Amino acid sequence: MSDDVNGDGRSRRREDTRQKLYEAAVELIAEQGFSATTVEDIALRAGVAKGTVYYNFKSKTDLFEELLRHGIGLLTDAFREAVAGRPPREAVAALVRTQLEYIQRYRAFAQLLLSEMWRTNREWQQTLILLREQAIGVIASTLQAGVDSGDLPPELDVRVSSSALFGVGLVVAVDWLVFMPERPIEDVEESLLAIVRRVG
Repeated sequence: MSDDVNGDGRSRRREDTRQKLYEAAVELIAEQGFSATTVEDIALRAGVAKGTVYYNFKSKTDLFEELLRHGIGLLTDAFREAVAGRPPREAVAALVRTQLEYIQRYRAFAQLLLSEMWRTNREWQQTLILLREQAIGVIASTLQAGVDSGDLPPELDVRVSSSALFGVGLVVAVDWLVFMPERPIEDVEESLLAIVRRVG
């Protein structure tokens, strides 16, 4: 039994270390770009030895890919939780609120995601496309359920609308936090929902 406890402790410590490295990497890359950020910078910001970075990740690129998986995975899970058991229109509102809250909490990651989303020359482009598809897939399922139930217009283009909802939410939230941080989240949510209602 003590082995299990030790194993769990090691696993938890490793997760804590990886979390520190993710946070350090996302802050640095958001501040100075991927190319200018070194493994040494990340280790220093995280307060660990350089070897710790390589113990947890094969390379800086591997760390960045895992960071994308981690960050977008958290958003996708939050989307799934937000829509569970809700009728379609209520679920769409919950998605908007969830995305705003997520970006408020992980602002540096959101800024990084926004800057990387449409780049086509990165090694992790394929990973980012797949991850983006997962997040947008939750939105698409919600909109499709609304079309199927008659709550949303039958002519709604689910694919384009899902991408629009995701993209607009991301841009509006980052814009809010950078240029109007004093504005309450409820105001931003209401404005976003007004746009969504006009489109839908």
